[in-house]
Amino acid sequence: MRLTVIGTGYLGAVHAACMADIGHDVLGVDVDIEKITALAEGRPPFYEPGLDDVLTRALASGRLRFTTSLREAAAHGEVHFICVGTPQQAGSQAADLRYVDAVVDGLAPYLPASCLVVGKSTVPVGTTARLTSRIAGLAPAGVRAEVAWNPEFLREGFAVEDTLRPDRLVAGVVSEHADETLRRVYAPMIEAGVPYISTDPNTAELVKVAANSFLATKISFINAMAEVCDAAGADVVTLADALGHDTRIGRRFLNAGLGFGGGCLPKDIRAFTARAQELGVGPAVAFLDQVDDINKRQRARTVTLARQMVGGDLTGRRVTVLGATFKPNSDDVRDSPALAVAAALHREGADVRVHDPEGTANARIAHPELRCSSDLLTACQGAEIVLHLTEWGQYREVDPVKLGRVVRNPILIDGRNALAHEEWRAAGWTVKALGRPAPADRPQVAAVHEPLRATIASPAGEPEPASALASAVPAASA
Repeated sequence: MRLTVIGTGYLGAVHAACMADIGHDVLGVDVDIEKITALAEGRPPFYEPGLDDVLTRALASGRLRFTTSLREAAAHGEVHFICVGTPQQAGSQAADLRYVDAVVDGLAPYLPASCLVVGKSTVPVGTTARLTSRIAGLAPAGVRAEVAWNPEFLREGFAVEDTLRPDRLVAGVVSEHADETLRRVYAPMIEAGVPYISTDPNTAELVKVAANSFLATKISFINAMAEVCDAAGADVVTLADALGHDTRIGRRFLNAGLGFGGGCLPKDIRAFTARAQELGVGPAVAFLDQVDDINKRQRARTVTLARQMVGGDLTGRRVTVLGATFKPNSDDVRDSPALAVAAALHREGADVRVHDPEGTANARIAHPELRCSSDLLTACQGAEIVLHLTEWGQYREVDPVKLGRVVRNPILIDGRNALAHEEWRAAGWTVKALGRPAPADRPQVAAVHEPLRATIASPAGEPEPASALASAVPAASA
C-alpha cells in the first residue's frame, strides 16, 4: 500500500521505517529539512535502539523516501498517518493541537482522490470528529477523506519492537472500509496473532490517555508508599515485590524512585484532566492532579535528601548526577526528572556535573548552566555526593570500589532503587534511597494498639508462654 507518515519525530520516523520494512511504499514528511536530509541518508536524528538497521533496510529496498512537500504527500498516499507532536499548551494543561491542525490544513486542499487519514498522535477525545469536519471543508469537491484514529503505544527505547510486534492494535473507525484498510496496513502483525481491536474513534482516542493515566497512577502510588516507608522504616522494594505477586496488581511499573517524565505521561495526564473538565466530568479524574503532584514531589524530596546528606547546605558542593535522559536507552531529555533535580541542585549553589551515555548533547542544550561529561569517571572526579537518577544498565555495572577512588566523599543517592546497595556499602559508600532506609536509620514507629503481652497469667499465678494463647483461641473460620 502507498502510505504517507507526516511528522518524523520519535513516533513518525519509527513508524515510517517499520511500515516500509514490512512491505509498504512509504513517504515520510516533515517541515524540518535537516531532519528529512538525515533520515534520507540513513541517519536517525535521535537515539533509538534498532532504528538504524530498520531505516537502512527500508531505504535500500526503495520502499522508503522522504520529502518536505505536503502536495507530494497528498499525491502519493492511499493512507495518511498523522504523527506530529501534541505538546502541552503554554499556560494551560490542555493539549496543543496546532501541529495536527496544520497537517490537515496543509494536506486536505491537495488531495486528488478519496483516502483515509489516520491519526496516531495522542489527542483529546473528540478530535476525530472535529478533524472530519475540518477536512470536509478544505478538500476538493468530490474528494472524501475519512478520518480514523489508531493510537500509538510506543515505549522510547523499545519503539521498533513495539511497532513491529505491538501488544495490541486499536482502530477507531466509522466505516467498514476504514477498518478493512487498517487491517491491510497491519496484516503481518494481525497474522502473527497481535490482538486487533476495532472500535469507534472516541474510544480509540481515550485508550491512549487512559493507559498513560493508569501507568502514571501506578508509579505515583508506589512513590506515595515510599514516602510512608521512609516514615515507618519499611522497605518499599520488598513491599512492591509482595504487591506484585498479586495477579490483580502485577509488579511492572511498581518501581519506586524519582518518578516519571518524558514527552508523554506528564503532559498526557494533564491534557486528560483538562478535556474531562471541558466535558463536565472533571471530578471523575481529579485524582490525576494528585498523581501529578506526587510525581513532582519526588524530585523535591531527592533534592532535600541530597542537601541533608552533605550537611544541610549545597552551596559550593561538588555533585555528580548519573543520568540526563528521562529514561534509559534514549537521548530524550524532555521533562527529565534527572535533569530537573540537577537544575534544582545548581540553583541551590551546587557545582553540578552530569553524565549520561547518550543524552549529554541534548542536556547541554536544555540546561547550558550544567556541566555535562561523556566520561563517567571524569564526571565523578572530586564529587562530594553522587546521585543515580536514570536507570542506565551501565550504572549497574559500575565498580563501586573503583569509583570510590575518584570521588571526594563516597556518598550515593540511588534515585531509581536499581543498584546493589549492599555491594556499594561493602565498598565503603553511604547509600540512601527514597523508601529504603538503611538498617541503622529505621525509626521506631509508635504502637497503634497495646502490644500483645509476652506472657499471660496462669490460674496458679505463674506466667505461661504467649504460645499458650494459640491453644486457647479457636481457629478462625476460613
